[in-house]
Amino acid sequence: MSSVLYDAQGPRAKRRNIVFSVVFLAALAAVLWWMYGMLDEKGQLQWALWKPFLTGTEAWNTYLWPGLQNTLKAAALAMVIALPLGAVLGIARLSEHAWVRVPAGVVVEFFRAIPVLVLMIFGLALFSEYTNVNTDDRPLYAVVTGLVLYNAAVLAEIVRAGILSLPKGQSEAAMAVGLRKNQVMRFILLPQAVTAMLPAIVSQLVVIVKDTALGGAVLTYTELLAAASAMIGYYGNPIASFTVVAVIFIVINFALTSFASWLEGRLRRGKKSTGAVLGVDAVDELSAPGDHVDVTHEVDKGP
Repeated sequence: MSSVLYDAQGPRAKRRNIVFSVVFLAALAAVLWWMYGMLDEKGQLQWALWKPFLTGTEAWNTYLWPGLQNTLKAAALAMVIALPLGAVLGIARLSEHAWVRVPAGVVVEFFRAIPVLVLMIFGLALFSEYTNVNTDDRPLYAVVTGLVLYNAAVLAEIVRAGILSLPKGQSEAAMAVGLRKNQVMRFILLPQAVTAMLPAIVSQLVVIVKDTALGGAVLTYTELLAAASAMIGYYGNPIASFTVVAVIFIVINFALTSFASWLEGRLRRGKKSTGAVLGVDAVDELSAPGDHVDVTHEVDKGP
């Protein structure tokens, strides 16, 4: 049976795919067995090296939990600031006024071209020389500054691309019924673009969580990876410690992507329209100055 996207596989293609799958699984099993043998030979699988994480709470309370708190704190602050800032810059790049569009474009291209680690180091020097931020808080400020500047620039491009991906007929039809430009952006383009942009936005949020580790590696910010380094010095179990830290990062990012998938599905279901035609009174009400009525809500209600 054929599909719209591809032709159905024949018997030979199915057999070939089965052979490839079996070969791949066998190769993967061989690699995993080789890794297990190497770790066991080096004594990295001894119970004493994994015991601090599986029995007792000393390792978690002293190292992992404080490091995780700092990681989540820096990531949350960066997300809260970078998301709206990126949205503003992305919309500004679409402005018809050159005095708005050009400076926004310069800011976005400038910070998008600089490595985030350089921005963190610059932020640390800036807070050290020109502010009264105490020494203990400077690494956090520097990490958040670097993450915000870089990721806001990337998010701005995501927002701009998401809005430009919508058919031009959307804005043309909205203007034809009397909506102003800012109303078209708020009520028509952004609500639709958010759903389309959500996977890319979530990917960038995952990058923010992972990039907090740069602050621990260079700026002595005691996030999760830096806490693992201190833990290794105490317990002498680098493989076990880094494995636990990797699992924690995987759990955090998987939870973030799962929530985003749920939210995306909910948004798509919530935007299903009844097909009712927007009434003249609703258009006049939307066109009134200072009004904030949701167009989608009016369309769903019908006349």
